[in-house]
Amino acid sequence: MSESRSQSQNMASISPLHTWSQRPHHASFTAFSNNKGTNQYKKQFVFCCKKQEQEDDARTLNRFRIEEQDDDSRTKRREVMFQLAFTACSFPAIVSYALAANDLRVYTDELNKFEISIPQDWQLGAGEPNGFKSITAFYPQEASSSSVSVVITGLGPDFTRMESFGKVEAFADTLVSGLDRSWRRPPGVAAKLIDCKASKGFYYIEYTLQNPGESRKHLFSAIGMASNGWYNRLYTVTGQFVEEESEKYGSNIEKAVASFRFI
Repeated sequence: MSESRSQSQNMASISPLHTWSQRPHHASFTAFSNNKGTNQYKKQFVFCCKKQEQEDDARTLNRFRIEEQDDDSRTKRREVMFQLAFTACSFPAIVSYALAANDLRVYTDELNKFEISIPQDWQLGAGEPNGFKSITAFYPQEASSSSVSVVITGLGPDFTRMESFGKVEAFADTLVSGLDRSWRRPPGVAAKLIDCKASKGFYYIEYTLQNPGESRKHLFSAIGMASNGWYNRLYTVTGQFVEEESEKYGSNIEKAVASFRFI
């Protein structure tokens, strides 16, 4: 009898909330007396527990939704960054058109609404659009590894400004580290970030690429975003030259990339 009384006292010392936390949410409670006051307390307690359970479920569902949205956003950012990296490593097939040599050449694209200053006697190359992508390139008449290209890629509605990709430092680091293969065995292309900054809606990135046994390639990129009236598009302007041609083309290529603007 004393042992039963001791167990009852121990049960009474445990708070209802503690007891609830030890049981599954579907557990029923039967250890209540039949008096009116206790029945009223039981109803209030069960109601509070059910309400707490509903709030917990709602918070869990919202957390899952937020995580899914974050994962989807990160996936989209990775896809765009992969496209940028692929563009930096490869140069598309282009159809060349000779441009007359002038003291100053300003190229205007009325269809894609941009303007860029290019070296005086460079040629123009236009790639065939692929889906939401268009390519325009400029390069010297003589055989050279130097060029300036403008690649336009369609974006989803989640991307409304460059900050949608994160701050410029993180963006640049992700882009360049995604190109680097120097850690492989045997080593691949070595990519190094030189500088980056954000200005007037553009991200400007300077970096180098070097394949083993080849000359180092210097690259300047200006990346911005604009709408064509239906959807946002990402404009990636990339100027590149090898070290041997830095004195001949380096300054003009850097100026060309910096001159890019929307009209």
